[in-house]
Amino acid sequence: MYVPPQFRIDDRDAIQTALRAARLANLVTCGTDGLMATPLPLLLDETEGAFGTLYGHVSRANPQWKTDASEAMAIFMGPDAYVTPSWYATKQETGKVVPTWNYIAVHAYGAIEFFDEADRLIDVVTRLTRLHEADRPEPWAVTDAPARFIEAQLRGIVGVRMPIARIDAKSKMSQNRNEADRVGVATGLAASERASDREVADLIPT
Repeated sequence: MYVPPQFRIDDRDAIQTALRAARLANLVTCGTDGLMATPLPLLLDETEGAFGTLYGHVSRANPQWKTDASEAMAIFMGPDAYVTPSWYATKQETGKVVPTWNYIAVHAYGAIEFFDEADRLIDVVTRLTRLHEADRPEPWAVTDAPARFIEAQLRGIVGVRMPIARIDAKSKMSQNRNEADRVGVATGLAASERASDREVADLIPT
């Protein structure tokens, strides 16, 4: 990913916050069968490695787990929004403006491992469930289902482990525009009916 200096996220905590906030990632591999990508939720274990380790699972019917690729990329997308030139003060001054897009994106790279040991799978499934059920008033737990049913479900999946070796993290939030233009973009997005636009509005430095 191309990351100009003004858009680069270098802070480890900020990067991990962006990873945790993106509820769905795209896991990309490239082996002798070519490129393959699978959208899936990934859990970040911050205690493993300098950048953390990603865990998830794919369907056993998904051929991606049989790839001979040694490295993978996980793509996490944060809030994003279209930016119209009409919001720029510069439009009124010179007219020399064009549309763009504001967004947060994190690309994580590392060696990929697929596994099917039952104890490891139940650990990943349990941790993912706890993560995404945490905000519910009555969280569902893996143990709410019959044990034999869960055992059968586990046979239908393959675990994914990817220790993160390097990261490209980008937050493009109009930092390259002057203050008046940034204020115009933030004001325009804040008035949008789209929740994602309003989320981006709060991230623009003004």
